[in-house]
Amino acid sequence: MKNMSASRALLLLVVAMLLHLVTCTTTTTTTTTTSTATTHHNTITKAKTKTSSYPDFQLLNVKQAITETKIRPLKPSLYQELSMNIPNDSGSEGKQKLKLVHRDKVSFNNKFHNHSHVFHARMQRDVKRVVSLIRRVSSGSTASYGVEDFGSEVVSGMDQGSGEYFVRIGVGSPPRSQYMVIDSGSDIVWVQCKPCTQCYHQTDPLFDPADSASFMGVSCSSAVCDQVDNAGCNSGRCRYEVSYGDGSSTKGTLALETLTLGRTVVQNVAIGCGHMNQGMFVGAAGLLGLGGGSMSFVGQLSRERGNAFSYCLVSRVTNSNGFLEFGSEAMPVGAAWIPLIRNPHSPSYYYIGLSGLGVGDMKVPISEDIFELTELGNGGVVMDTGTAVTRFPTVAYEAFRDAFIDQTGNLPRASGVSIFDTCYNLFGFLSVRVPTVSFYFSGGPILTLPANNFLIPVDDAGTFCFAFAPSPSGLSILGNIQQEGIQISVDGANEFVGFGPNVC
Repeated sequence: MKNMSASRALLLLVVAMLLHLVTCTTTTTTTTTTSTATTHHNTITKAKTKTSSYPDFQLLNVKQAITETKIRPLKPSLYQELSMNIPNDSGSEGKQKLKLVHRDKVSFNNKFHNHSHVFHARMQRDVKRVVSLIRRVSSGSTASYGVEDFGSEVVSGMDQGSGEYFVRIGVGSPPRSQYMVIDSGSDIVWVQCKPCTQCYHQTDPLFDPADSASFMGVSCSSAVCDQVDNAGCNSGRCRYEVSYGDGSSTKGTLALETLTLGRTVVQNVAIGCGHMNQGMFVGAAGLLGLGGGSMSFVGQLSRERGNAFSYCLVSRVTNSNGFLEFGSEAMPVGAAWIPLIRNPHSPSYYYIGLSGLGVGDMKVPISEDIFELTELGNGGVVMDTGTAVTRFPTVAYEAFRDAFIDQTGNLPRASGVSIFDTCYNLFGFLSVRVPTVSFYFSGGPILTLPANNFLIPVDDAGTFCFAFAPSPSGLSILGNIQQEGIQISVDGANEFVGFGPNVC
């Protein structure tokens, strides 16, 4: 517990430094401009020059990281019991946080795999995810419902196939609890349904529409059906079909249904009722899309709730819980806010501006143009909860990696592992001193990552790797390993993304 408290304290320090740097200027003459968004954004200060007042180096607790790789995931029944004993946070405004869980934190089968096996399986899924995302971006690929601000707890999804983080919600009336994958790059909510022509294994019983008093099919002539990509019609009912990059898919009928998240009941949510489903969604009952489109869960609540949500992701090896909450009231005071960038060619994804990368006390010499989103919808930087490892265009990645290697010459190297080409043999070390790694966001803020977010164990024998990889295209992706432990808020109505001030 002392080590965990120390890690949490370090993360708090890192986020505090990020918030400090939003308004930090050098001692030389500096011109700043200030713009004000909505009240919860406070004042956003854009500095033309920045200081490196954050530490150049930090300590990585090697012993603790290796010990955590040997923690066994909880069985679903134990996790559900634990969840019921941890009350959801609620504030004076009635907002509520739901618990998020990383897929590795809950075991959906009786098998126990060592960390190396789990890591390699995760990287295989990650490669497929990235290829699919790039393909969708390259191809360029409306009712609103008012509810109280609410949220849900997020769980990590490794043993469950596709999806990295899971949330537990109720579907139907009365509500049937189900594990759902959350995905910031998807624009549909769907769940496996009876009768099931083809369904994969899930932990909870299949949802049966006949047992729900609130289930209502959507007709082909409905305005809701018009918003579904590639919608079809069968016997007067609206049909949907979604395919994912790893070969997974779901087909079925569209319906309006009630979802229960914590103590909040949301009525008339358009969901897919999947009767033919296949692929890697093993364990979860379906998917809760959080993308920027009108049919995502966030999009359906946009008129009343401001098209806003906030989340904090944790890995399975921590004792703390991640969280997910929705609505404008969930937007935190004191965050470091940067502009949200929209790509009209790929409206599902959330883009942000990145001006550079830092290692230690230096900003790596990389042209800012490498990270820009073009008018044709190419390039740019996407935030994605479903991608694990952050990708940068090859030229940027290599300069970034080489700068890190130059400042870690004292550490014993190891051979590359999976998608990682920069690894170290830290067996026998209690802790090591490593250079800080930072993201320079457009507009001023600098996010300095905790060491656990960029140098990660890939086995239980002391092999650690630099957790970044080259992108096979001009697209950059900010993955969930680098997002871990930091509250991230998306205010779609006011076009901002916030980092901090809270941690998990």
